[in-house]
Formats: sequence, structure tokens, C-alpha cells
Amino acid sequence: MNKTLFSLTAAAMACALLSACSKEENKKDSTADDIPVVKVQQVSEQDVRQNFTYTATMEADKINNISSSMPLRIKSILVEEGQRVGKGQRLVVLDDVNTTTYSLQLANAEAELRNVQLNYNRAVELFKIGGGTKQNVDQMELQLAASRNAVASARRALANAGENSVLTSPVSGVVTARNYDPGDMTSSLPILTIAQVRPIKAVINVSESEYALVHTGMGADLLIDSYGDTPFSGTITKILPTVDRDTRTFGVEISLPNTDGRILPGMFAKVTLTLGTARHTVVPDRAVVKQQGSGDHYVYIYHPDTGTVSFDKVMLGQRLGDTYELISGVPAGAQVVVSGQAALAAGKKVNVQK
Repeated sequence: MNKTLFSLTAAAMACALLSACSKEENKKDSTADDIPVVKVQQVSEQDVRQNFTYTATMEADKINNISSSMPLRIKSILVEEGQRVGKGQRLVVLDDVNTTTYSLQLANAEAELRNVQLNYNRAVELFKIGGGTKQNVDQMELQLAASRNAVASARRALANAGENSVLTSPVSGVVTARNYDPGDMTSSLPILTIAQVRPIKAVINVSESEYALVHTGMGADLLIDSYGDTPFSGTITKILPTVDRDTRTFGVEISLPNTDGRILPGMFAKVTLTLGTARHTVVPDRAVVKQQGSGDHYVYIYHPDTGTVSFDKVMLGQRLGDTYELISGVPAGAQVVVSGQAALAAGKKVNVQK
């Protein structure tokens, strides 16, 4: 009986011992499973081109307003808004009612000149034979000069009236405004506005810190929304010397040849200037974590001496393919986590994937 009791007791103790050992092993396995496995990559500094992007609306290089020098009724307008025109092309035909008036004025002035010329010739002949005085000749000479000036003035008025009855374009460009219709009387507004678009320009605003880095002759790259990813090249032609007090920026004009005339005033553009280089740390884009609910970005940095990670805020620069330029936040030579971030937290111990 005692032997049987002893055997049962020993068996129970053995089972308890085995159960305890099994629980200890499971606890160790569970602790090992809690340590996340991550992949890290060492980062370095690189020389990065400092590209600055600005927005702009394309503008005509020059604007020409087509107007009449005097109030006249419009007979016809030969072009429409948005139409391309060439230099010297006929644009507007105006009522030439004043032409007849100026023709009569010229005829009267020429008749007066002929009469004065005859009187002058008589005065000269009389003076030669002693029948007149030098004073009389001089007076007639002044009248002759005045009559000649009157004829010249009348001719100019007639020519101006003729020219003003048909208005032509002084440049090649695009009609950007039409303010009247046939039958209207011209007034203070121009009849048409012609925008010269070869070349065409973009105006951007640069900050005070960038102002010293910009100079005329510098190249610029442009993307025009209307043409997708098709690149266009321009040149800085003017830097305005005064600062805008509200924005603390300077105006910069960029000229584009626009030889094919595809770019039109009013088109939206993105302008990129390269203002030197800077040496910054570059990290894989997979290492950058955006914090939910804010615009902040972070990177997990692995510390081999402790086997843990820190969660460091970074300031992003440009995206460079599948990497980011960092303005601050990660030193060169650091090891950043590029996979496995979902299970991490600041100070957490990790296993690095070999």
C-alpha cells in the first residue's frame, strides 16, 4: 500500500516538474517572438543640386493696343479674339468720312500756295526793274513759306486720315482683347489688343535669401500644364530691383523663345531654378514615416550598441527618385530602418535581418 502511494506521489511530482519546464520554455519563446525583425541601411551625405520650384502664369512679352487717333465709326473688324496675326496684317477698317474734308483742305492750301507764288514772282520782277521795294519782297517771301507749310500740314492730315481708316498690326502676335463691334464709335478703349508671344515670358517671385543666388542669363526649366511633362527652357532676362513689402519677394522675368507659338498668355507654369548645390544626408524613401494627423516626418534609427531604435523627426528636402534629401534629422553614417517599421516604437529592442 505504501509502495503504491509513493509511486503515485513521485509520478505527480514528475508531471508538475515537466509542466513547469514546459511553461518556462513557452515563456522564453514568447519573449523572443516579441522582438521585431527589421532591415536597416546605412546612409551617407551627397552633393545635391538645390532646385527651387515656383509657379507662374505666362505673360506676353509686349502688348500693343490698336486704337484710332480720333473718334471714328468702325466699318469692320477683320480678326477675332484668340486669332494669330502677322506684322502688317489689316485688322480694322474705319469710316473714312474725314478723308473728303482733308482732301478739300489740301486742295485749298495748294491753290493758296500757287497764288502766293505768283505774287512773290511779281514782287521780285518789280524789284529788279526798280518798281518795288526789298521790304515788299521779304514780306511776300514770308507768305510763301507760310503757304508751303500749310500745304505740308494738309498733306500730313490727309495721309493720317487715310492711314487711320485701315489699322494694321505693328507686330506678329495673338489678339487677346476686342472691345468693339462693327458700327460702334471708337472712344477711349483700344479697338483690339495684340500680345506678342515670340518670345513669351514668365514672372516668378523669389525670396530675399534666394535673391543673391539669381542672376540674368541663368537658365530655367519650365513645365506648362497644358503640355504635361514636355520640358521647356528659358533664360532669366530681368530681376526687378525692388522688394514687395507684403511678400518680401523680388520679381524675376524669364524669357522663352516660343518659336512655334504653342505657349500662350494665361497658361499656368511651374518654373525650376537650380541655385547651386548642398551636401546633405540622403535616405531611402522606404525609411521615411509620415505621422498620421500631421505633416511631420520621422525616421527610425538603429543603434547597434544598445540594439534599439530611436524615432527621430526629419526635415525633408527634395525627392530624388527613390530617395529623399534630408535637410536635418539623420547624421551621415547612421543606420536607418527600411522595413518592419509597423511593429516599432521609440526605444524598442530589435533584431536586424542579416
